[in-house]
Amino acid sequence: MFFHIVLERNMQLHPRHFGRNLRENLVSKLMKDVEGTCSGRHGFVVAITGIENVGKGLIRDGTGFVTFPVKYQCVVFRPFKGEVLEAVVTMVNKMGFFAEAGPVQIFVSNHLIPDDMEFQSGDMPNYTTSDGSVKIQKDSEVRLKIIGTRVDATEIV
Repeated sequence: MFFHIVLERNMQLHPRHFGRNLRENLVSKLMKDVEGTCSGRHGFVVAITGIENVGKGLIRDGTGFVTFPVKYQCVVFRPFKGEVLEAVVTMVNKMGFFAEAGPVQIFVSNHLIPDDMEFQSGDMPNYTTSDGSVKIQKDSEVRLKIIGTRVDATEIV
């Protein structure tokens, strides 16, 4: 689910950011560029926790930009098959429902919803048990088990 890993990235910095605060400018640009992004290989970058190393810069010909290799520690969120998550329902329809667990979008098919729950259409579509004790609708909190993931270059579904 959550992992603390070390990643590396080449950061380009404009010459106007050079000077006394070079390292601070580099770190703030790294945080702005990386936090909240997703790589299919590592997962969603939640937060940068530390900078391990900033390498020597390499000047780009013709532009004046300098490329710095930066090694940093970060917390990433990566869901796995078989993992149990708590999620908030965002949309309900007759095909199933969509939910979000942090940055992950989850779809639960109506084939995976228990047989005693029935779809109710109307102004607030929902799945309700026959006795009415349990109702899944928009903004409901559900606990679910991941049975599969699809990993793209920039997202995990």
